[in-house]
Amino acid sequence: MDSCNYKLYHVDGFDSRQSLETYFSDKEGMVFHEDSLIFPIENLTKTFTKGHIKGDVLIDLSFGSMVHHLFAACDFFKNIIVLKFSDRCIMELKRWVDERTGAFDWQHAAKLHVDIKESSEQTHERENKVRSALQHVVKFNPEEENMMDPIVLPPADCIVTFCMIEFISKDKDDFIRYLKKFSRLLNPGGHIIFLGSLEGTHATVGKDKIRFLNYDEDFARKALVDAGFVIDNCEVKKRTLVSDLTDYKAMIFIAAHKDTV
Repeated sequence: MDSCNYKLYHVDGFDSRQSLETYFSDKEGMVFHEDSLIFPIENLTKTFTKGHIKGDVLIDLSFGSMVHHLFAACDFFKNIIVLKFSDRCIMELKRWVDERTGAFDWQHAAKLHVDIKESSEQTHERENKVRSALQHVVKFNPEEENMMDPIVLPPADCIVTFCMIEFISKDKDDFIRYLKKFSRLLNPGGHIIFLGSLEGTHATVGKDKIRFLNYDEDFARKALVDAGFVIDNCEVKKRTLVSDLTDYKAMIFIAAHKDTV
């Protein structure tokens, strides 16, 4: 398929449930387990348990309807606010929050946050703790001055963005512009945790190929610095899985704080 036929995540929409089944499930043959589940969960858990990233409000701006990356955050933040582009993503996420029939099953991800010897009841407690913290799922438009208009959010102590900015940026200038815009949601000295996929061009969801921006580690670091952040930690995991569904070369995790100078 020619790149001009790729769909745009925030313009054309996509099947949010299909993206969960393809990239985040525990079904047999799901080859993205290490990159999409273990890598973010391990790094987020390690980062939060150091104890210096915590507070009242965490804002999540991430791709689709995924929630597994927030399981570590609920121990360190009282309130988690999730921002989504589409009603479809909001509906899918709220189905899980409200424990409705047909909700995507995240139990396999919750198990990664509890000791292997703990019981299934404790795993369920982990999910409920996230549900309790995650009471606000808000639609937003990153092109508006107040992205959540007419809602005004409280300033956040931390922002987590997972494979979002590369999907909405048409070029590298856009990438930096969105980082600066997201930075305005933070308290002075607040933290950002950035997760993304390096050196790729698209991800397949069902019959559609969704385009994303091609960038490397050096650019990701530079973009955060240009947006006013100081990088505290960076981890890169090279891709080892084999799949023609997407063409990224590595996953990246960056923890940074907002420069107050």
